[in-house]
Amino acid sequence: MNHPDVEDMKRIVDRLPQTESERRIVRHLVIRDPNCGVSDEWVAPEMFFCRQLESVVLSGVTDTSDKTIVHLAQNSNLQGLDLTGCKYVTDVSIMELVAKTPPLQWLQLSGVVLTDASVSAIAKTFPKLVELELNDQPLMTAVSVRDIWSYSRKLRTLTLARSPQLTDSSLPSPIKTLTPQPSGEKPLPARPHTWLDQLPPLILRHTAIDLRVLDLSHCPKLTDAGVEGIVVHAPLLRSLALTGCPNLTDKAVESISKLGLHLGNLTLAHCPRITDNGIVSLARSCTELRSVDLAFCRQLTDMAVFELANLEHVHRLVLVRVPKLTDNAIYFLADHTPSLERLHLSYCDRITLKSLHHLVRTCKRLVHLTATGVPGAKRTGVGRFSDTPPADLDPDQKSVFRAFSGPNVAALCKFLDKEKLRREQAEAQNIPFVARSDDSMDLY
Repeated sequence: MNHPDVEDMKRIVDRLPQTESERRIVRHLVIRDPNCGVSDEWVAPEMFFCRQLESVVLSGVTDTSDKTIVHLAQNSNLQGLDLTGCKYVTDVSIMELVAKTPPLQWLQLSGVVLTDASVSAIAKTFPKLVELELNDQPLMTAVSVRDIWSYSRKLRTLTLARSPQLTDSSLPSPIKTLTPQPSGEKPLPARPHTWLDQLPPLILRHTAIDLRVLDLSHCPKLTDAGVEGIVVHAPLLRSLALTGCPNLTDKAVESISKLGLHLGNLTLAHCPRITDNGIVSLARSCTELRSVDLAFCRQLTDMAVFELANLEHVHRLVLVRVPKLTDNAIYFLADHTPSLERLHLSYCDRITLKSLHHLVRTCKRLVHLTATGVPGAKRTGVGRFSDTPPADLDPDQKSVFRAFSGPNVAALCKFLDKEKLRREQAEAQNIPFVARSDDSMDLY
């Protein structure tokens, strides 16, 4: 057996080991494709024979059971496990994993419905974790998330998206020490609704200096105070996602601004209370931002875009359904943001084709533009340069779908240049201008 064959057998993708040699040698088993034909009943026995596994990905085996994970837990070399979407895995096998395996370095359990007991056990037992994904956890509360912040001190990536029970008490407090309360009478506090509301502030002596990526999207109970605590405890964040947190205001954005030059990617889509004031503070403090998502932030105006356009390195802006944007914002972006590569403007109905033409002609790096629902993009001939609409859209949605990628952006620009020249010629000859959908220069 030659060396390349051995290397190939160390990593097996979208299939199971087929020979005894493969079972002895395989280190990384990756099954991500749900259509590869591998089911749990075949995976479980392999866990007995593949004793050198270091990483296992079973996100493509959606019927993975507790039995398989219990067998896998006997492996003494395991360093990472991905069970994303394995909805039949429960606390039972996760507890076995915690009890038997050596400290894991990465663990992805999004969509595996866990309780606080198993999440707390993970945090307390695996101190070497650098990546932990726990999205889609309807039963996870502040009790176990506080343990993550307290014990998992080496995390670089933490995702807790779509966990509706999380509140500000799940997150570190912005204060580092409790100050004694002055004596004397004071009003009684409001009665808590649940025992979770009685949790004291999570005061931590350490700082999460390694944490770079944090996703708290669609955690609707989070407020400005929780964001302030995050920034104080994790001051070196590079990527922060807070989509769908409707209680956040400009105060939260001002807290985020304290991340300064460290912040590179920020997602604040569906945060309707954010205004221009917060974005001005953000753009002037976090000058290394590369990607900003402000979709459905309906109070924003051209002023917010003026500030974002001055970011030297920004290459992606999402401004979907920001209804107050006008052509002025698009002209300013085109003239002041040469680094722009991807721009999403769908359903901004005050934007005209004239400003979009200026944009695609001026931004030489632009490789993707979405303008679905933009009235000007419905013009005759523009649709033929659009990408193919997704199959799941209804006929009305397909008719207004406009997304231009790669060479289609340059082709669109060339077409609009031609139509502009035709209009000028028509005006010079005092002929009524009629839009064409083809590439002909004829005026009639």
